[in-house]
Amino acid sequence: MANHLQNETSPYLKQHQRNPVDWYPWGDDALQKAQTENKLLIVSIGYSACHWCHVMEKESFENEDVAHVMNSHFVSIKVDREERPDIDQLYMTAVQLMTNAGGWPLNCICLPDGRPIYGGTYFRSTDWVNILNQVQTLWTNEAETAINYAEKLAQGITASETFSINKIPDKYSREDLKEIVEPWRETFDFANGGYKRAPKFPLPSNWVFFLRYGHLTNDTKILSHTHFTLKHIASGGIYDQLGGGFARYAVDGQWHVPHFEKMLYDNAQLVSLYAEAYLQNRDPFYKRIIEETLEWVNREMTSAEGGFFSALDADSEGVEGKYYTFQQEEIEKVLGEDAPLLIEYFSITAEGNWLEEKTNVLRTSFDADRLAEQAGYSFEEWQAYLKDIKRKLLHYRAQRIRPGTDDKILTSWNAMMLKAYLDAYRTLNKPEYLTVAQRSASFILDKLITKDGVLLHQPATPYKTITAFLDDYAFVIDAFITLYEVSFDKSWLDRAKSLMDYTLRHFYDQQSTAFYYSSDLNDVLITRKFEIMDNVIPSSNSVMAHQLNKLGVIFEDPTYKEISAQLLANVFPQIRTYGSAYSNWAIRLLEEVCGFNEIAITGPEAKNLRIALDQHLYIPNKVILGGEEENLPLLVNRVAKHNLIYVCKNNTCSLPVDNLKDVENLILKPEA
Repeated sequence: MANHLQNETSPYLKQHQRNPVDWYPWGDDALQKAQTENKLLIVSIGYSACHWCHVMEKESFENEDVAHVMNSHFVSIKVDREERPDIDQLYMTAVQLMTNAGGWPLNCICLPDGRPIYGGTYFRSTDWVNILNQVQTLWTNEAETAINYAEKLAQGITASETFSINKIPDKYSREDLKEIVEPWRETFDFANGGYKRAPKFPLPSNWVFFLRYGHLTNDTKILSHTHFTLKHIASGGIYDQLGGGFARYAVDGQWHVPHFEKMLYDNAQLVSLYAEAYLQNRDPFYKRIIEETLEWVNREMTSAEGGFFSALDADSEGVEGKYYTFQQEEIEKVLGEDAPLLIEYFSITAEGNWLEEKTNVLRTSFDADRLAEQAGYSFEEWQAYLKDIKRKLLHYRAQRIRPGTDDKILTSWNAMMLKAYLDAYRTLNKPEYLTVAQRSASFILDKLITKDGVLLHQPATPYKTITAFLDDYAFVIDAFITLYEVSFDKSWLDRAKSLMDYTLRHFYDQQSTAFYYSSDLNDVLITRKFEIMDNVIPSSNSVMAHQLNKLGVIFEDPTYKEISAQLLANVFPQIRTYGSAYSNWAIRLLEEVCGFNEIAITGPEAKNLRIALDQHLYIPNKVILGGEEENLPLLVNRVAKHNLIYVCKNNTCSLPVDNLKDVENLILKPEA
């Protein structure tokens, strides 16, 4: 018999619909049942690609005896953290306050009104049953004790959302940047790239910051380590050497053995990062990584309507990584006489380079393409040969049982991938990338924005409509601004501005001078949370700070710029203490120190000049406006019958020029 999850569309929730546990989705039915029957709630949170979520399901939630305890004394709610990140954030904060740790699966026991009283992550089945019985006994015999604890914990959750409001400085300096960067660079791993720790996460926004910082301040050591890191990441097993795309992290310090799940948000950000890195130093290796990753997105992660799926599981046939690993004899069988060269290229051994599992995770050495020269291939011949080899191995691998696909379509992650396609298009000038991006944008307009202009978190179903959270708005605004920059179609800016104004009405808190993660139109459980720290995904407030600054510049709107400046000022002290956790904020600070360029391109060849500028000049601190209409403040009285380019910074514009060399000179010209 299916439980109450049978009408859900989330693959993670559907995985649990046949559990003997009488699961409910988050909603009024479960909350009202708990209060009517005065039963404690179990709120169990995970996601489809979570390995230990699957383990706990198998050990506990498929166990009839465990289910009997849960069904007899509790109302049990299953939550997909990606579908309801607001609920996940709240209970994650509670568990971190209780245990100083967090992760998934996340399991909380709560009062009937949803306030937590106990929580943790993975539990063995015997431990889980013992905890349930102990907490139930407490609720039966000492309910007042449980209520008092819940009140104190709720106060702690609310207190964790307060932060100071700081005066906006007259000016930020290069010394401010150095104070952030110097302790940060002490953590660099100069042997393997990244940071001196394991597991290793790619953390794309960290390396975007260092790429831009190194370029704009001419710090060649930072630049060198950034490129060193990007080469190591894409050479390791964390990158799918056959099919393209990156796993979430490597379990070791050498980027070798991944935790094999592939997430859309990682790959979107990494495509954008490698596109930017390619523009900065033209390494053809980066171009290959971009193209292979987007081929994977097109092949395995794109819906028929143009939306992007969320993730691929780590496991297949119950074994983590089984789909992706190889024995040496398999390579020999598939490649025949080509095998010896490729065995060396992919670092394959007879006993397995992943010794614990006695199998091989394909990876390459840092300079593996040197084998091409030794084997007598030209660069072009090697690229074609390697592509054919990967095609053969990929065809062989495709006969295996695939990992599961989480086919949820989430607005924020789709917007990130839309922007990734645009970034790849701007760098490589491949029209097919623009076509995919335009199709993705149409999908967002058709399926993720209501007739009233309200953004949704995912496409609505007959059973559920989830309105968007702040990160959905932030990343869609970012994508729409970028769409304008490549098309000069002002309707994208108008849409971005409309969404921004909606967030100012429904998410922005004047007293805190920051944006709540959820709208004031949503129900509040305990408190509304702010998302400030950058994680694997930049925080929604930091992304909003960037978009407010861009729109403030484009529309010459002082309110937008003031809010952006205040957000940065509030967070500035934290950036100095822990740069890695505030890297997107640090990028906004870098723009304040090094200046933000407004480039206006007018005339009949404006779009072609934009293409040439994007491909040939690396200017990370810019926004581009243009076309043949005076439809924005910066374009008024600047549109002419011949091609002109204006470079403006700090409310001052240059005389117009008509070629990229002069643009570059104006960008590089030191400020007076």
